[in-house]
Amino acid sequence: MLALLVVMAALTARAASAQRIDSIPPWKAEVRTIAIDERLAADAGLRVGDLVVLAHEPGSASGDTVRISAVLQRRADPSEVARSEYRIRTHLGQLQELIGYGDRVDRYAIETTGGAAADTALRRINALAFGFRAYPSREIAVETSKTFLVVSRFHRAIGMITIVASATFLLCIMLLKVDERRRDVAAMRLMGISRATVIRTVMLESSFVALLGSLFGVGLGFAVSAFVNAHYQAAYRTPLRFAIVTPGTVTYSVLLSLVLGIGAGALAARRLSRTPPLTLFGR
Repeated sequence: MLALLVVMAALTARAASAQRIDSIPPWKAEVRTIAIDERLAADAGLRVGDLVVLAHEPGSASGDTVRISAVLQRRADPSEVARSEYRIRTHLGQLQELIGYGDRVDRYAIETTGGAAADTALRRINALAFGFRAYPSREIAVETSKTFLVVSRFHRAIGMITIVASATFLLCIMLLKVDERRRDVAAMRLMGISRATVIRTVMLESSFVALLGSLFGVGLGFAVSAFVNAHYQAAYRTPLRFAIVTPGTVTYSVLLSLVLGIGAGALAARRLSRTPPLTLFGR
């Protein structure tokens, strides 16, 4: 079984200090490398190739001179949005010297080939010693996503309430608009146009209005999503998209708008078509 040991360290600015220097000390011909995140690079004015001193405490004289070899882009991880910490990735030996933690780690990840190999590795690791426990990545993802699951359900509840309210509002507006055309309906009835033709005409007009309204709503949704993403991505300096308009959302909204529009038009048209034409004229 092939396994890859991955150790990543996230050090806050309070736990580690990166002090920029201009030259390599004469007693040190080679320096080790580190990688920093783009937020630290932007705030500290650091670039690839710069020399910095890593120390356990800010201003400490016993630091380690290292060279920046890469600037990492922030991940689109919702759990990291509200964190204002800086991230530095070092070699394991550098990390041990920096924090004085010895030959210990808090957590590590093992990549397997999947399937039965993952289950076998999980059982063997848990049987090695007492005091630690291995979890599959899917369980960790579920545990860390509970907060976002609650938020998602809350948003779904708000969406359902909004849909019901907007559907009621649309029905009322459509009934009022069709009721305003009572004279036109009365004129068509007196000209000999059948009741079914009047109903189909009103339903066709209502479906056209519903289609235009749904297209306007989709365009407004894309515009609002772009504004929200641009604002919060700049505020939190993250590639995470905070608002997404999916094809499923567009399809659902357009179909719902058409069904409600046609249904409201049919209800109002049937109500007017059953009323005598002279009564529609107010006589």
